[in-house]
Amino acid sequence: MCAWRPTPAGALKCYPIVAALSASYVADHAPFGEKGSIFCRTGENVYIMARHITEETKYYPLILLSFPLFAPHTLVEAEKFNIRYPSPDMITNTADKLRWYRYRKALLQRDVADYAGIDRTTYSSYEEIGRDYYPLDKMELIAELLDVPVTELLDDFNLFLYNDQGRQIRAKRESLGLTQGQYAKLLGVNISNLKRWENNKVQIFKSTWEKLFR
Repeated sequence: MCAWRPTPAGALKCYPIVAALSASYVADHAPFGEKGSIFCRTGENVYIMARHITEETKYYPLILLSFPLFAPHTLVEAEKFNIRYPSPDMITNTADKLRWYRYRKALLQRDVADYAGIDRTTYSSYEEIGRDYYPLDKMELIAELLDVPVTELLDDFNLFLYNDQGRQIRAKRESLGLTQGQYAKLLGVNISNLKRWENNKVQIFKSTWEKLFR
């Protein structure tokens, strides 16, 4: 948190405050020289302060700002990542989407893991390129924490699963005018597997999805 106060030269200077403090506390404890008092509040975390000097009253602004802090190595990592991906629209995989939005919120992996109810090692694997499947219940919690729709975090394969794999597989087969038996033969899979996919009983493999929809 910063408390902005004028310097003797007239410029505003940010005085760091470790915790979220009240304006009264800042006024009493910040190293501003002569102490002032709150004259009025003009907005959220914005105050007009008054200080009496001899027979004169001076007024000045007090602005309280708060922001999360990264550990130095994490900050450098986040800066490099954001240079590579200035926008999440440039990212196609879930791992980097998660990283982008986590950096935006200035959260550590353990923060996200705790919120989602998983251990940090498990969440760390979510941010590793090459992972195929992400449990939807965990992703919805993560999306809630990151303040973003869960669909913004999912890659094409996981969006396919999210949007009802059975309906989409069945629609694809019917668009080709094939029976389940004919479609299973075309794909080189057992008809029982195809039926389970269409009924959402079994999740389709990513490699099979790529053959169907890529």
